[in-house]
Amino acid sequence: MSTIPALQSGISGIQSGMQSLNRNASKIANSGGSDLTEPLVNMMLDKQQVEASAKVVETSSSMIGSILDIKA
Repeated sequence: MSTIPALQSGISGIQSGMQSLNRNASKIANSGGSDLTEPLVNMMLDKQQVEASAKVVETSSSMIGSILDIKA
């Protein structure tokens, strides 16, 4: 794995968000028609976390590319 902290943080955020998304999807699938409000709200938050973390990864990647262009 990369030693760039921002990139590591972004990847970790994506993984965490996806794990939580899977847990909440499982809760919905096994709910038996009971209250779905909490897992649905949590899934929306998980989606936002994954999207924000993906932007961190994208920005880190862009910055690394710019640094490599400057050095070349």
